[in-house]
Amino acid sequence: MDPAWYLRRLSAMGPAEIAGRATEALRKQQWRGVARQKASWLPHRAFPPFTPVTGVAGVSEEARRELLATAERLMDGHAEYFGVERADLVAPDWAFDPKTGRRAPGEAYSFDIAYRSEDTVGDIKQIWEPSRHQHLTVLAAAYALTGDDRYAHRVADHLKSWWVANPPMRGVHWLSGIELGIRLLSWVWVRRLLDGWAGAPGLFEDNPEALHQIWHHQRWLAAFPSRGSSANNHVIAEDAGQLAAACAFDWFPESPAWREAAMRSLDTQLQANTFASGLNRELATEYHGLVLELGLAAALEAGAVVPESTWLVLRRMCDALASIVDAELRPPRQGDADDGYGLVVDGAGVSRWASLLATGDALFGRCEWWPEVAGGDVRTALFSTLAKVPALEGTRPPRRPDDLFDAGLTILRTPSGEPGEIWCRCDGGPHGFLAIAAHAHADALSLEVRHDGVDILADPGTYCYHGEPEWRSYFRSTLGHNTLELGGTDQSASGGPFLWTRHANTRTLAVGPVRWRAEHDGYAPAVHRRCVELAGRTLTVVDEVESGTPLPARLVFHLGPLVEVSLDGAVAKLAWPGHTAALELPGGLAWTAHRGETNPPLGWYSAGFGRREPATTLVGQGFITEPLTTVLRFT
Repeated sequence: MDPAWYLRRLSAMGPAEIAGRATEALRKQQWRGVARQKASWLPHRAFPPFTPVTGVAGVSEEARRELLATAERLMDGHAEYFGVERADLVAPDWAFDPKTGRRAPGEAYSFDIAYRSEDTVGDIKQIWEPSRHQHLTVLAAAYALTGDDRYAHRVADHLKSWWVANPPMRGVHWLSGIELGIRLLSWVWVRRLLDGWAGAPGLFEDNPEALHQIWHHQRWLAAFPSRGSSANNHVIAEDAGQLAAACAFDWFPESPAWREAAMRSLDTQLQANTFASGLNRELATEYHGLVLELGLAAALEAGAVVPESTWLVLRRMCDALASIVDAELRPPRQGDADDGYGLVVDGAGVSRWASLLATGDALFGRCEWWPEVAGGDVRTALFSTLAKVPALEGTRPPRRPDDLFDAGLTILRTPSGEPGEIWCRCDGGPHGFLAIAAHAHADALSLEVRHDGVDILADPGTYCYHGEPEWRSYFRSTLGHNTLELGGTDQSASGGPFLWTRHANTRTLAVGPVRWRAEHDGYAPAVHRRCVELAGRTLTVVDEVESGTPLPARLVFHLGPLVEVSLDGAVAKLAWPGHTAALELPGGLAWTAHRGETNPPLGWYSAGFGRREPATTLVGQGFITEPLTTVLRFT
């Protein structure tokens, strides 16, 4: 990063955080000799017994097929990471990035490596993701279901290979706490799912190399916690991995202290990262899923030592997720998304969100208004047998909340049971979480509209973090969302790929069953005000700008990838399989359609991290002198 970025980053920190980071920087230099230190472990080591047959008894035949299909693909050496197909996973090179063809330094002291530089390491996420070892939890789950030793032997081969290739404090896998935390959680579940295999003790508790690695991972997490303006989903992953390992791998003199500190921090950070309504404060839906997965896995591991406050936050998060999903159990596509999972034990075809709701039902019980979920996924079956959630105090929403007021997220939808659900998310919440709002987008007052789960007015997604700055800027820009841009600039000011230096302030003015109204000051002294109303099968959007002088404006609507568009003046005819709609656009603007443009980027949809596909974007340009009315009629 350039020196100006460091100055902007420092401006987002308070004095205590700056002092803490200065101390941490010194500690990182002092740790050069830590790798040579040897762990000491207790003479009597055992892993809590687990009976695989009992743990997988509730798995449906469909979930079983999905898991085994994914496992066989992995056995053949194939997997996809962020849109890049890999065929080298029989014996992977843990430092190789197949996207750029580069190989990260393997022998260098970890904290000396410029991991944000694609010229130095390649695409760091392509390297980090396989080393979360979530493909190994899939293989271990396949062993638990079948008893087939092939899966267990492949897991053992990969772990031994990784431990040899990544000694403590050498290479890129000792740089980020979230990576170490998730990797520890994977190791815990690998050991559990291999419990019926004769080689499991020799791979873990009776293996000095494994003990050495586990100890160094936990020592690292205790020394370098995320702090201050970075205490977001990263600190949850660090605490979850540390807590799970300290409970399951309690083989070291330090284990009780690590367990106590991680439990205390996890409880504090879950509350700090979660609105009272239950939504994650980063306002990035995929991170809600990540934090919920991590929190549940860690709490179930810790069992009796978990305070009620932790369980209450996790239950609220389940209720919030149930309240915002559409008819196909898809939540909003709000904010950043990088396909990050806390724990993976299911096949690739299993819905993450349906699985989380099924797990929430199994652990906490479902509210009467929750959507129906088939269940039968592997995670729910395993979690249900691991531990019991104690009876909890407190009330739960008596009916489905449509307005999560503290998060500024409002859902307008047609009545339950009516065919062809129209679902509309309205964004009237804070820009993001903490001073840097790392995973926020400049999307104040933006909309998402779906018909029976199909994206009609779509949030384009995220696509990338590092390596392609023009695309990173586009997908998080105001132009990249269904809202109004003024003066050719974003509502909030970016200071880097995970840093916002000025945040638009949004205020919800009115919410009703079918109507929402809000405003923001991102273009102060001008104020953008938007009203959305869903009446029957017609959605009406009215945009107003309160300003002393007319400002150049671009009103933007991004259509989903399945939607075909025919634009005639200020009317767009929309069609997708089996359905049509008409989008009547404000006549005071000049409307153009864009699709798959690259210079600059415009007209794209990212279904997942590292993947993008052309989709139509409608842009209306002009000066706003009166309210702009847009009407979407579903036929």
